Amino acid sequence: MPATQENELAIIVYAPALVGNDGRPLAVVQGMERALPGLRLEWTISSDGQRVPVPQREAWLARGRPNGRGFPLLRNGDDDFRVTVTGLELPAGHSPGGQAQLDIHAVLPLTGDGIAAAAEVLVSIAEGASAFWGHATPFSAGVDIARQTKNWATNPQPPPRGLPALKLPEKIRAPEIPHRLGWVNYWSAAAAEAIGFPDPARDAELLARSLRTATSGWVVRLTNAPLDLDKPAHLETLLRAYERFPEIGGRSTP
Repeated sequence: MPATQENELAIIVYAPALVGNDGRPLAVVQGMERALPGLRLEWTISSDGQRVPVPQREAWLARGRPNGRGFPLLRNGDDDFRVTVTGLELPAGHSPGGQAQLDIHAVLPLTGDGIAAAAEVLVSIAEGASAFWGHATPFSAGVDIARQTKNWATNPQPPPRGLPALKLPEKIRAPEIPHRLGWVNYWSAAAAEAIGFPDPARDAELLARSLRTATSGWVVRLTNAPLDLDKPAHLETLLRAYERFPEIGGRSTP
């Protein structure tokens, strides 16, 4: 379930598609629970919106989604601090490099606790899924960033706020290349190499807000506070990052 409210923080991660008895969905869920002490993702949501317990979670995850590849939605039991995660398969025809992908969506509350945990939760999902890349972004900023991805034939309007237009995912040459930027960005070692990060001479500002992960990936935070594109300094930081990494969104290729 993607973030849909301004008080939510969306985490989106792109990883290789699931194969066979793939243990990555369970690894993602358990990693989130380690990243947020006290979190237990042991419920799902019924068709009428009710919270339903999932007593045999590992087997339930292994069965996958009833209507397609991926894994079904899990959530915690705290309605005042709601956390969700789900995964679906993006077919090869709609994915970079013609390779099917696992698209994982998680939601945290945009509260002090959720903001503080965002980077660690992002890493737990990304590395549990052996992901290419991902990001954690407040819903309001994410709406404008999502509008950067353009199908000019159906929507001739330029992206908002002077942001650069980005190619559709299927037009991007390789799955390691991020489709877009977010507030807190996860780049696997392969993704970082593909976009040319880090360059110590050019990336000092970003490196001051970056961490190396256990699998040699990177977590790169664009701004200290959650990204707010109504703040001129935040918008300028996002624009500079796009200028620095023209490979993101397929902009450096014909």
